[in-house]
Amino acid sequence: MNANATIAKSAAIEKRKRKWASIKRDKYLYLLGLPGLLCLILFKYYPMWGILIAFKDFSPFLGFFDSPWVGLKHFDLFFNHPDFWLLMRNTLAINLMSLVFFFPIPILLSLMLNEVRVEVFKRTIQSIVYLPHFLSWVIIAGLTFTMFATGEGLINKILESLGFSRIEWLTTTEYFWAFLTGQTIWKEAGWGTVLFLAAMANIDPTLYEAAKMDGASRMRQMWHITVPAIRNIIVILLILKMGDMMDVGFEQVFLMKNAAVSSVAEVFDTYVYRVGVRQGLLSYTTAVGLFKSFVGLVLVLGANKLAKRYGGQGFF
Repeated sequence: MNANATIAKSAAIEKRKRKWASIKRDKYLYLLGLPGLLCLILFKYYPMWGILIAFKDFSPFLGFFDSPWVGLKHFDLFFNHPDFWLLMRNTLAINLMSLVFFFPIPILLSLMLNEVRVEVFKRTIQSIVYLPHFLSWVIIAGLTFTMFATGEGLINKILESLGFSRIEWLTTTEYFWAFLTGQTIWKEAGWGTVLFLAAMANIDPTLYEAAKMDGASRMRQMWHITVPAIRNIIVILLILKMGDMMDVGFEQVFLMKNAAVSSVAEVFDTYVYRVGVRQGLLSYTTAVGLFKSFVGLVLVLGANKLAKRYGGQGFF
């Protein structure tokens, strides 16, 4: 036992020496990353103390430390609130539509762009599909109102000129989730191709040459070479997407929301703004935010475990 303990101790010492030698060798790289690490600690980890507000009856006049503890009171109020299941339904429905209809679009667009051989045409298309990403949600909401407004909307004017009746696109609950999904696709699909195209650029060209010699068509090359090469990127982005299942995006929903569609437009983000900011229930809405974060963490861990179980590398 003593001999084994001595060997284990020597191995641990040797491991520490190698680690310090590696740090000393790459000291400038660590120094380069130090500002980013400090920003991460200062703006991401240090503010996490604020989650304690969810377990207090926080008052700005009493301060953070002197506000009384109330335990799980705010969580109990939230889970028993009549709006809880409405918020859950709307948030999950919007995110599931985004997952089903938006998530595959950048992948398909990347595969098509990768097959374009005329470089000028390819770069032109890339610039066109990237452009909407740099527009704010205010501009996109304005464009949506210009196109689909009941009275002066371009689409309704075209329908009316063709003999059809006007459609109340923006005040009908059946269309609201579809509009949000369509806006997300138009705005972010092009930008979402960046990672996939970067991964495709690293594929060994000899693989395609060998496939051509074996008589593989362009579609076969895409399916058996390109798609497997970006599979890990797809899995990682899918895992990260699962972590955002409780987040819809406040600006987009807030700008598109109106009284006629409030039953399908009220999500956790707008609820936090309405109750927390406008009504001043800071502890209550902090509990809502903590619940969202917890669900996102569970979904990320679950998705990562499933990815590893079925042969993927996972995120961590």
